[in-house]
Amino acid sequence: MTHDVSPVFLKDRAGNIVEAELWDSINEKNLADWEAVWLPELLRLLQQLKQDGIEQQFWPQNSHWNWRNKIKEIRNSLSNQCFSIVCDGLTQGLMITDTVKRARISTQFNQHLVYIQYLESAPWNRNELRDSINKAYSGVGSILVRAAVAYSLQSEFKGRVGLHSLPQANKFYANTCQMTNLGADEDYSGLHYFEFTPVQAQEFIKGGDL
Repeated sequence: MTHDVSPVFLKDRAGNIVEAELWDSINEKNLADWEAVWLPELLRLLQQLKQDGIEQQFWPQNSHWNWRNKIKEIRNSLSNQCFSIVCDGLTQGLMITDTVKRARISTQFNQHLVYIQYLESAPWNRNELRDSINKAYSGVGSILVRAAVAYSLQSEFKGRVGLHSLPQANKFYANTCQMTNLGADEDYSGLHYFEFTPVQAQEFIKGGDL
């Protein structure tokens, strides 16, 4: 696994472009941020949603994810690559990919791709939560998806990327990323499966919008 750091750019709530770092790893600093900052903030926001009478179906659908356990599970795996985004000294996003699964779109069926296993933005960056946060960044999810495309290109997979999306993220992958939606996968809890063709991947990374 590589452990490089690349400059990337996010947009803050005031619309200013701010510099951040894309790390080709998830290390102890990132996990410590998740435990010490993400989890308490997520708990506070969930309590606020409960007090506001918001139905649980509209709560963050990945609030049960345990990133320390996920990293522990893949620690000795050669097929997994991790990524994180750090801005203002704090982890803003996390992603785990693997290269075991194969493409499903008919034109590239069974070809190698980068599969996004998990992708999460910090609670204060989430669309469904950010209204109550004073400081938030947009662009985290897009940058992580672009990192997966870049990793696919680096791996000579021509930009092919696939993933199963939680329902709350379907619009992001369909509209923002313009990935192909292959529909609900009954073998994967009914989650919709999305995939990039090489052409779609190139169009997405050219866009560069935050």
